[in-house]
Amino acid sequence: MTDQALGRLTEPDIAFYRENGYLLPGQQVFAPDEFARLAAIFEEHLADKGAKLSDELDTPHFRDPRLLAFLLSDEVLDLVAPLIGPNIALWSSHFISKEPFQGRATPWHEDSAYWEGRLSDYAQIVTVWLAIDRATKENGCMRVIPGTQTGGFSEYEAVDRAHNTFASEIKHGQVDEAKAVYFELAPNECSLHDGRIIHGARENTSPNRRCGYTMRYFPTSVKLDPERNKGHKIWLARGVDLAGNTYENA
Repeated sequence: MTDQALGRLTEPDIAFYRENGYLLPGQQVFAPDEFARLAAIFEEHLADKGAKLSDELDTPHFRDPRLLAFLLSDEVLDLVAPLIGPNIALWSSHFISKEPFQGRATPWHEDSAYWEGRLSDYAQIVTVWLAIDRATKENGCMRVIPGTQTGGFSEYEAVDRAHNTFASEIKHGQVDEAKAVYFELAPNECSLHDGRIIHGARENTSPNRRCGYTMRYFPTSVKLDPERNKGHKIWLARGVDLAGNTYENA
């Protein structure tokens, strides 16, 4: 589906993403040695997590600038640019690891619902979900409901945090699971999804760990609310600022 020589999305890719809210490019993102370096950085973070659960390694790039080489790389930004334009800001990143036989489920949700009030617009936030481990149905790969990216703020209800990565999920009966598309990925492959699409993942019931690195971006025309984002850091990944945001130095 992609032009392997350029590492960019084709017009049919972009049209598919616009209609369905996701895309599976079907290519390796980084050179093998670079991917091995990223995977090794994740293993360091996992070993040093302390009391945190393996799926709670949020914004690791705030603490480890080595990750910026990947987050701000052409390999990733060339996938994002056709979807949100040439002026790109780094919003967030997250190592999400589901341990064998005990990895928690990710309840049905829209990322935008958890960010409500923090940004001026949610229509063009893109997540690159990079597989560190092989992701399968058995170990809790991500799944989406295609075409649900036009809303972004469903009604939610509380769920048990012992078995779920979040404290709330979209209300029962509002998600047609029969329409779910599962993102089975090899290590170093990625998926792309709109920040408003309904998605989630089942528990890891397999003997194999499932780790992914989420890398999130938004166009610099989006303004962050300083009061609602205290302590949150963003970087100008490419192009110029268009909204008056304050960025970290790369």
